[in-house]
Amino acid sequence: MAEKIRGFVEEDVGQGDVTTLLTIPFGTIVEAEVVAKESGVAAGVEETLTLLKDFNLEVSALVADGSKVEKKTVMLKIVGDARTLLSIERTLLNILARMSGIATATNQLVEKVRSSGYKARVACTRKVAPGLSYFDKRAMMLGGGDTHRLHLDDLVLIKDNHLAILGSIDKAVRKVRSAVSFSKKIEVEVSTANEAVEAAKMGVDIVMFDNFTPQRMKKAVALLEREGLRNKVLIEASGGINKHNILQFANAGADILSLGELTDSARALDISLEIVKVRKSKV
Repeated sequence: MAEKIRGFVEEDVGQGDVTTLLTIPFGTIVEAEVVAKESGVAAGVEETLTLLKDFNLEVSALVADGSKVEKKTVMLKIVGDARTLLSIERTLLNILARMSGIATATNQLVEKVRSSGYKARVACTRKVAPGLSYFDKRAMMLGGGDTHRLHLDDLVLIKDNHLAILGSIDKAVRKVRSAVSFSKKIEVEVSTANEAVEAAKMGVDIVMFDNFTPQRMKKAVALLEREGLRNKVLIEASGGINKHNILQFANAGADILSLGELTDSARALDISLEIVKVRKSKV
């Protein structure tokens, strides 16, 4: 993780922060604060500490990952070389703001579901920015959500394109079960209520209702109940879920509510870095 963060800095800085090098005298020491400009859930604090310490800056964290912060909360206090700090400022804020934004959006949905009396888990998907899977999924977890698959080897997930090639759920599940480790759960994506019944009868662990409306999903869950299969599988709802309709999907019987928007389009939390004191300068 530290190596990846350093790579973010190198990508941003290029051959050098020309503005800082031309304006800030060598040896200038400053004190700075990282401040939340709006309320939310803090995430990325540990990653930010790793970055700052890697560049020999002194840092004190005043909030912990997963904690709620109010507007104007000082999240970090930093002391060190001004040139170094200004050169890594944007990378630092990008990590902290993006992760905190994802954690905040996740937490809002988790609390919405729980406060309405549902036990369904709010989960993310693999719709993350390339190279940011670790950061995005950790932020989701810190917000109280479920990371779902971290990697493709975590779970067997038979999707529509697998079925398009193999021809049937029966064939796909049998093929997987003949070779997969006992330690891997099997999930099947379905597009109809009858496919959900077929998958459940095959003994899969999870049935994913893909792009169902809440009404269609409720009818499909009722069919599983009539067949005596509902309690034998976990039900995941995925596709088209958002903050406006998430409770409808929870009410339809979902155990897992998966949202791509939490990682592929979550708004960054507004966080800034402010120089509060110059300890040493040759200006």
